[in-house]
Amino acid sequence: MSLPVDPDLAPEDRVSGLARAWHAVASRRDVLAVIAAGGAVGAGLRHAVSLAVPREDAAFPWATLAVNVTGCLALGCLLVVLLATRPDSRYLRPLLGVGLLGGYTTFSAYALEARDLLAAGEAGTAAAYLLGSVAGGLVAVQLGLLAGALVLAAARRPHS
Repeated sequence: MSLPVDPDLAPEDRVSGLARAWHAVASRRDVLAVIAAGGAVGAGLRHAVSLAVPREDAAFPWATLAVNVTGCLALGCLLVVLLATRPDSRYLRPLLGVGLLGGYTTFSAYALEARDLLAAGEAGTAAAYLLGSVAGGLVAVQLGLLAGALVLAAARRPHS
């Protein structure tokens, strides 16, 4: 299976320079608004998970691991399904992929929690968290890609 490529940016947008980058963003204010809306919902979901799965300072950060791994799974599935069914949609990938799932997942909490574990003398737990998050995310995105392919195959099968 070939891996999909997320085409959120047009080739002309992949340029250097702050002024050119700002123009690419400013010319798509509608897309930026969609990303912001999705991000607000995703961040709210992430916060809800952190409230549902609280943690002590030196405890393993299960909530952040869960949102990052499930976010990778969802992004893999979403990318396959949207690129196959709605490749020209101006808003779906930015809303769901960049906004919702970008707001739902969190690198900053991942880094801070790993630092907190190290500061608490939990080097082994910190290492397990750092490596487990990356490995779990990579496995999850691959499973998401496969799940998306299965969803598409099931949708294309003739119904009897």
